[in-house]
Amino acid sequence: MTAIKHALQRDIFTPNDERLLSIVNVCKAGKKKRNCFLCATVTTERPVQVNVVKVKKSDKGDFYKRQTAWALRDLAVVDAKDAVKENPEFDLHFDKVYKWVASSTVEKNTFISCIWKLNQRYLRKKIDFTNVSSQLLEELPKVAEESVPSGENQSVAGGDEEAVDEYQELNAREEQDIEIMMEGCEYAISNAEAFAEKLSRELQVLDGANIQSIMASEKQVNILMKLLDEALKEVDQIEIKLSSYEEMLQSVKEQMDQISESNHLIHLSNTNNVKLLSEIEFLVNHMDLAKGHIKALQEGDLTSSRGIEACTNAADALLQCMNVALRPGHDMLHAVKQQQQRFSDLREQFARRLASHLNSVFVQQFTQTLLQLYNKPYYLSVPGHDQSSTLAQHSVELTLPNHHPFHRDLLRYAKLMEWLKNTDYGKYEGLTKNYMDYLSRLYEREIKDFFEVAKIKMTGTTKEGKKFGLHGSSGKLTGSTSSLNKLSVQSSGNRRSQSSSLLDMGNMSASDLDVADRTKFDKIFEQVLSELEPLCLAEQDFISKFFKLQQHQGISGSTTNEAEEMDGGNLSRSYPSGVPQTISSEKDMIRQMMTKIFRCIEPELNNLIALGDKIDSFNSLYMLVKMSHHVWTAQNVDPASFLSTTLGNVLVTVKRNFDKCISNQMKQMDEVKISKKSKVGILPFVAEFEEFAALAESIFKNAERRGDLDKAYIKLIRAVFVSVEKVANESQKTPRDVVMMENFHHIFATLSRLKISCLEAEKKEAKQKYTDHLQSYVIYSLGQPLEKLNHFFEGVEARVAQGIREEEVSYQLAFNKQELRKVIKEYPGKEVKKGLDNLYKKVDKHLCEEENLLQVVWHSMQDEFIRQYKHFEGLIARCYPGSGITMEFTIQDILDYCSSIAQSH
Repeated sequence: MTAIKHALQRDIFTPNDERLLSIVNVCKAGKKKRNCFLCATVTTERPVQVNVVKVKKSDKGDFYKRQTAWALRDLAVVDAKDAVKENPEFDLHFDKVYKWVASSTVEKNTFISCIWKLNQRYLRKKIDFTNVSSQLLEELPKVAEESVPSGENQSVAGGDEEAVDEYQELNAREEQDIEIMMEGCEYAISNAEAFAEKLSRELQVLDGANIQSIMASEKQVNILMKLLDEALKEVDQIEIKLSSYEEMLQSVKEQMDQISESNHLIHLSNTNNVKLLSEIEFLVNHMDLAKGHIKALQEGDLTSSRGIEACTNAADALLQCMNVALRPGHDMLHAVKQQQQRFSDLREQFARRLASHLNSVFVQQFTQTLLQLYNKPYYLSVPGHDQSSTLAQHSVELTLPNHHPFHRDLLRYAKLMEWLKNTDYGKYEGLTKNYMDYLSRLYEREIKDFFEVAKIKMTGTTKEGKKFGLHGSSGKLTGSTSSLNKLSVQSSGNRRSQSSSLLDMGNMSASDLDVADRTKFDKIFEQVLSELEPLCLAEQDFISKFFKLQQHQGISGSTTNEAEEMDGGNLSRSYPSGVPQTISSEKDMIRQMMTKIFRCIEPELNNLIALGDKIDSFNSLYMLVKMSHHVWTAQNVDPASFLSTTLGNVLVTVKRNFDKCISNQMKQMDEVKISKKSKVGILPFVAEFEEFAALAESIFKNAERRGDLDKAYIKLIRAVFVSVEKVANESQKTPRDVVMMENFHHIFATLSRLKISCLEAEKKEAKQKYTDHLQSYVIYSLGQPLEKLNHFFEGVEARVAQGIREEEVSYQLAFNKQELRKVIKEYPGKEVKKGLDNLYKKVDKHLCEEENLLQVVWHSMQDEFIRQYKHFEGLIARCYPGSGITMEFTIQDILDYCSSIAQSH
């Protein structure tokens, strides 16, 4: 071990200016690895640093290398595992615990003892030694430490090192001093004993000198000791003063602590006072209602504009006070509870007063409007005087009363209604119901009277009014639904007594109605719609503003059943605990109110439409166009509004009447009967289709519902085509071709003139039918004037068709040249002219005058006769070549005959 220690000192620690004090051969606990050495070292330079170094022998050679070093000051615990029994294991606690197993217990104890001494000398007992024998932990001698001057630390260190280890290597300075001493003695090497004795004698001399020096300095030591005693006394006095000062400072500290605590309490009190003041100011500022507002709520004038404004401001202030967001704990204060109760009482009191006043305003306005309505001239009943004649004589204007003044007066209370809606929904709902009840009765009376005037203006005189079920009763015009129902029953047996009249939908014939009557009806119906539309829009706008209902679409929700809610006037469902829930849409509520207020508009419009349809079925065309336009306008503004919905429902009724009108015309076409004694001519339903189409085109010009008319055109024209063919097949007096030719010519002319785009195909079909039947009639008629000649040449053509050559036909007995000459002689020019003249007369009897087709037909017959003449000439030339046989009249003769006959008639 000594050789290893010397090698480690020489190779590893001397180059680093370190001295090796102790060494132990160890290995890590629990691991079978090669051994290493733990070395305790100190540096040779000041300040001294103590380290524990791990050294390991190299695998490649017989030399050692430094692996890890720990500073001794980082060592916290030395654990020897067992203080009684011998145990080679021990632990060193640095940054972590290192477990070691020494090669022998002696080496372990020697190393731990060295560590303990270094701890005592350099670290002032900072390391904790556990499970270590007390024999190893010995105190260093204090006398040596106290007696040696500070300048001789090196020799003390050397003595310690000798105590630590039996061998200590000389440093360079010691070696130099020994060399100088040996150089001064000649026999230092040759006679070592003599040199040692010399050194001993010199040491004794020096010791004696030291003793003498110490004895000589005894006096000074005594003086020094005396001074030290005095200094100690002074130190005691200073300590006493310091103690007194400390007591004084302690007293000051206690007083300062009391002052600090007092200041803290004052600051806390001030903070609490500020917070309390803030809370009080918050409550006073937000929950204090001015006396003026209280007076306005209790006694404010709700009739004047200034009083209404004051009440509105007071109500808003009250609502703000009631809705203030209280901070936590405020609701527990008795004063806050009292103030809230006072606000609630004020709210209830003002809500009752406001609701009562508004109900009074509703009643007053309703009563005044009814009085004004009854004071008008046409409401005064004169005994023995017919009311309808009174209306006709006075020319009552067809207008509805204006409710703008009523709305203007009530809109002053709009903000108060909003306040009532937010604070007391029950009273708000009650006012809404009362308003609807009063207004529904008022509007029902006004609208019914308005429609009575419209009906009188439509029917004209009293006689005509009675004809359509209108009569005076109880100072008013009546006869809405019941009279029209009676009319439909009475007139059902009299409709269409004349099959030729398409326009007679009631008891009036087409001759009784003219353009002026229809224009009058159109203007009246348009005026009715024009009066109703602004009335509904104005009322809807007023309801939205007065009752604070937004007209835009609200939050989507379940649709309210209007039929259930309007029955009984309920505007909302029952809400738990009196708190109103959000209606699915405020727009739905507006529509419900409008439906309740104007519940009579739709039935009255239906009655008016029924009357117009009774007067003239063609009125349905006017009504369809006007109603479609108003529905389209209303839907562009708001598709779900009351006006749009109501007009849309009425439009369905108008469309049904229009479809019924078309169906009746088609039915009448099927039922038409023609006279067997007179010529047919232009059929009535053909002429009436022309009238219908012309009227419809003038009415539906630029209309929104053109598609409905186009569909009706298709149905009617197909029915006309079928009926014309039916009548032509049944005609006995007039040939079928003439009936078809004249009527389809008339249809073609009508469609060409009106230029109806959807009937282009039917126009072409009518032209084709006209052309085909014209040709058929001409061919059929021309077979009679030259009947024998036609039969002869038909036989010739039959023989040729059987295979006989044309030049051999003359050899046939029945068709030889003699037979041909005999037939030709029967038709001289005079006979031909006579036959053509009879033919002209017969055609003239067949054709009607209004269509003026005689000359067209005669010209076609002339062309067909010339074509037949040329055909006969060609057959003679081919079948009888060289015979010299010719007709006894020429083409020019035919032209002259036809021209003279046409001029003579």
